[in-house]
Amino acid sequence: MRASARLVVERGRGRSVVRDVRSQAPLTLVPRRTRTRTAEEPVVVHLVSSATTPLGGDEVELAVQVGPGARLLLRGTAATVALPGQREGSSGARVHVDVAEGGSVEYLPEPTVVTAGADHRAELSVALAADARARCREVLVLGRWGERAGRLVTSTSAVRCETPLLRQEIDLADPVLRHGSAGLAGARVLATEFVAAEHDPPRAVSGPGWSLSPLAAGGALASALAPDAVTAQHRLAAALARHPSGARTGR
Repeated sequence: MRASARLVVERGRGRSVVRDVRSQAPLTLVPRRTRTRTAEEPVVVHLVSSATTPLGGDEVELAVQVGPGARLLLRGTAATVALPGQREGSSGARVHVDVAEGGSVEYLPEPTVVTAGADHRAELSVALAADARARCREVLVLGRWGERAGRLVTSTSAVRCETPLLRQEIDLADPVLRHGSAGLAGARVLATEFVAAEHDPPRAVSGPGWSLSPLAAGGALASALAPDAVTAQHRLAAALARHPSGARTGR
């Protein structure tokens, strides 16, 4: 299966509005309808999986564009479960987010679960204008309960005005990374969140199972390790609570 979807949010009549939305199964974008929305409230769009995916051989792509001054909250509605397909080959999912001057985006998908036999690659790229804001989360779960995980490779790229902020690739099939003390240390869940806000944390801080680190060229990365997704997200919240903005991307 090959599928692509597109979402464009712009500023119009003093508030953020959806200008273009194009869905293709299994990527279904559903804007939340509301009668009133203040000038500072974001457009809320739900990303719904309308078919079983990703299976081996599937390739899906989502392009998101946020115009000048516009605000978007893009949420998932259910976990993504990577499964082996009936034919050989890996599956892939690519998400590209472009945020213009004064715009902001919060991309908060539900966890990705990598089942036994799956071979999945996930790519996220974020391009920000000089004063754009972003918050992008990723929660990776190694297998269902009591199950050995398949292979998962994720890459995250963030740039501001073409200056790299973050370049990160994680290969969770690597036993050294999965079990080593410098990697996941045997944890089943890894949660990360990239934050580019008005202010960055002045220094790196950490606590039980979590850390928050400023990035050299701007922005910050929060990370959490845990035996389950609920605990991981609680630990991620503890890390983000130490961010100067509280992970709020708006002004």
